Amino acid sequence: MNEQQKATAGTCLAAADGNTMTFPQIVGTLMEAGFESYAIDFRRATATYYLPDGESLELPAHRVDAPVAPAFDTARMQAAIREAQQQVPGYTYRGFCEKAALSGCAGYIVSFSGRRALYIGRTAEIHVERFPNQ
Repeated sequence: MNEQQKATAGTCLAAADGNTMTFPQIVGTLMEAGFESYAIDFRRATATYYLPDGESLELPAHRVDAPVAPAFDTARMQAAIREAQQQVPGYTYRGFCEKAALSGCAGYIVSFSGRRALYIGRTAEIHVERFPNQ
């Protein structure tokens, strides 16, 4: 992984946290830099970015203030995703992360080639969210 890719991953993480780039913009930027996926772990407060050759970069992410609920509530998770997709007034990425944790989401994986995100509960329940058609 080159220094430009490392910088791009850090920039995208900061942009999500600071609400200066949307999810589609972040995905496009990471794809252009050669990444194939990334994962967010709410319990460890980490973001991991993956290249197709298996190389990865782990960065510290903000710690979510809410504990990850023991049960995964898919409907509640979907509602948080819809708010993010629609950029409802008052939306923030930190708020999304808190709602996800309260929904029982321990983390998520975004696959660019698969055009989907997997939201994962503490007991390995999952919700698959396909990228909206653009």
